Amino acid sequence: MPAFDPERVAELVRQAAAEFVLPRFRRLEKGDVREKLRGELVTVADLDVETFLSEKLRTLWPGSVVVGEESSEDVPEGLEELRGEKPVWIIDPVDGTANFAAGNDCFAIMIALAERRSLRAAWIYAPVQDVMLHAEAGQGSWRNGKRLCQLQSAASNQDLCGTLHFGTYGNPELVRRFERNRRNLRTLKSLRCSGHEYLRLVSGESSFSLFTRTKPWDHAPGVLIYRELGGQARHLPEGQDYDVGSCEPGPLLLAPDAASWKAVKNRLLAT
Repeated sequence: MPAFDPERVAELVRQAAAEFVLPRFRRLEKGDVREKLRGELVTVADLDVETFLSEKLRTLWPGSVVVGEESSEDVPEGLEELRGEKPVWIIDPVDGTANFAAGNDCFAIMIALAERRSLRAAWIYAPVQDVMLHAEAGQGSWRNGKRLCQLQSAASNQDLCGTLHFGTYGNPELVRRFERNRRNLRTLKSLRCSGHEYLRLVSGESSFSLFTRTKPWDHAPGVLIYRELGGQARHLPEGQDYDVGSCEPGPLLLAPDAASWKAVKNRLLAT
């Protein structure tokens, strides 16, 4: 790891929220929001946060590069950096943009630091709630400066209750199977924000989550934080560990322990 204070990254994230996000929350003007892809929004807050953090984070670790959600939409080959040798900052400037634009407070700023395809550090900040999750590889996970306890296993498979996130993304055959088998699981309503879903996972409010959309900025931060608490983050159907540099890894399933992960997998893939 480089010789920088992880708290400095947290400070930069809080500064970005204070300067570019919170002043615009429920105050966006018509020209501040546009559709970047069909059904996907971007706001001036997304763009300003990514620009600000990209500049500051590169300075913290000279020679590092940035893979940001918004810049990667314009230059998708930038994702190749995740498979390279340089340290990579992965930035989701406003996760849950649709919520933010609609005045819903379920949105977050997320950052992960990766090196040679290994996750090194992560930050998730929910500005309205003022909750900061942070983790470093091998050092545990923290919430607002307090170390989090390891995840508790479900007392039984019947206690498993979580979220399913699938639709137009992913392998159509698997998605059809998930849709058919969702009745086999107890589920919570989606918050439409990966950052807040990871908040629910680390708190134990949600005991599993399935995502067919696996963009690195949506999951790299949360996966490291979750893993440091003993959580499982693996891809279906084979069960390979999350790999930040993988191009088409398959749906991502998270659960607090190996037994719970297998139980949810079996229910989702039942024939």
